[in-house]
Amino acid sequence: MAERPADAARPARRDRPTHLARVVRTERLTPHMQRVVLGGPGLDAFTAGEYTDHYVKLLFPPAGAVYPEPFDLGRVREELPRDQWPVTRTYTVRAWDAEAGELTLDFVLHGDQGLAGPWAAGVRPGEEIRFTGPGGAYAPAPEADWHLLAGDESALPAIAAALESLPSGARAYAFVEVAGPEEEQKIDTAAEVVWLHRGERPVGEALTATVRALEFPTGRLHAFVHGEAGCVKELRRLLRVELGLEREQLSISGYWRLGHDEDGWQASKRDWNARVEAEQEPAAA
Repeated sequence: MAERPADAARPARRDRPTHLARVVRTERLTPHMQRVVLGGPGLDAFTAGEYTDHYVKLLFPPAGAVYPEPFDLGRVREELPRDQWPVTRTYTVRAWDAEAGELTLDFVLHGDQGLAGPWAAGVRPGEEIRFTGPGGAYAPAPEADWHLLAGDESALPAIAAALESLPSGARAYAFVEVAGPEEEQKIDTAAEVVWLHRGERPVGEALTATVRALEFPTGRLHAFVHGEAGCVKELRRLLRVELGLEREQLSISGYWRLGHDEDGWQASKRDWNARVEAEQEPAAA
């Protein structure tokens, strides 16, 4: 790919801080979920925990790419051709232990498919990786009367973090769709987690049906609904249009979309969201 001309117009980019982390340990949680714990002095300036959907963007350099030191992502993007930029993959912070300086990330594995999954499955303690972050904007609202948390495997780390942050006595309904019973995880929460086993059904079918069948309690709801974009679209229609919930009551977005890798999904996500809002917001209004 040709280098961008020096005078080409481009929007200003505000990069989050870049951190260099060292793999401390790994753990296979389920057949298709791998945990990687990162640490090292490169995380001295990192902090997270304000939001339960905090996320980081892992940076995977293309083969043969050499970057000037000290590493500056903005400089890399300004000075190098796009095909030498690091490829980014976004992952939710499952946990951040500030005292130990350890960042826990969980990865859904799809065999040899993808970039981050195979890396997580094969990485060894001592190896290093750069990432930017954190981003994020959701935490369970303390003033809510009850909470709804729904998603598939991709949303499980954020759902688990949210459930574990709830105070004792908080009312919450959590629905997590996974491939089968072998993919269930232990979550340190008093709330009941309903595990939905997908089996041979399409992604999101069981989750959509279960949330639709829920008898919604009275009181103000705060909802977190994330996962495959088509499923999220249907649940957004239920919550925003049919039930008339306010935007402030919802954290709802597609983490991924069937038939798209992260690069393709991120490139089309804004247009997808705009179309969804154009379809659903007039009815909500």
